Amino acid sequence: MSAVFNFFGNVLNSAGKSTGTTTDIFSGSSVTTSAIPDITFSEFGICVGTALLIGFLISLVYIFCHRKEGYSQSYVFTMIMLPTIVSLILLLINTTAGALSLAGAFTLVRFRSVPGDPKDIAYIFFAMASGTACGMGYVGFAIVFFIILGLVMFVLSEIKFGGCKTHHMTLKITIPENLDYQGVFDPVLNKYTKYNKLRRVKTTNFGTLFELIYSVDVNEDIDQKKFIDELRALNGNMTINLVFFKYDDKVYES
Repeated sequence: MSAVFNFFGNVLNSAGKSTGTTTDIFSGSSVTTSAIPDITFSEFGICVGTALLIGFLISLVYIFCHRKEGYSQSYVFTMIMLPTIVSLILLLINTTAGALSLAGAFTLVRFRSVPGDPKDIAYIFFAMASGTACGMGYVGFAIVFFIILGLVMFVLSEIKFGGCKTHHMTLKITIPENLDYQGVFDPVLNKYTKYNKLRRVKTTNFGTLFELIYSVDVNEDIDQKKFIDELRALNGNMTINLVFFKYDDKVYES
């Protein structure tokens, strides 16, 4: 039981605190205070070293989960550096109140990531939380926190949890303003898709063009070029976009 307690305990030296008294400027009474002990080199090495290791492991989890869709090397370096930087700042502050103040300051900072992927911002906070735990001396909690969340991210990435179907797409068709679009594309859509629904119609190019946005579930093993060619024959050979939902702005049904 003591081993578990030590693992989750604070590695910073709290036994060397000295107490003293000071006067409250508001009430005039004396209050007892405790002096913050100096941090030894071994404590510094444990906290900062653990933060650096966890940051490196977080970057490996990020690389594995993004190995198919790609990632930025600078972003990977950021996740290695961030826990170490946060832990050092907290070691210098060395108070819980200071840690909360630092967390509030971090909320004012906007971390920019790959557009359209808010999961990258969550990895930034993952690294910050680990660095905060290490900087306050709770390296055991930081290690367990990384193991739990890292394992969850690994499993969710492998099972593709929450991912859209590969045949679920957004279809954008540009048409001239004088074309009556109602029902004109239905024969082609019914031929190549299991499901299709017109989600939105908007004007473009100062009102000279219309853009039709469909949600479609295309049939498996279709010839996409032939599908697009038949649509082009109906819209006057104008622009047609066929993209996955995950790579395009979402269109919600009201």
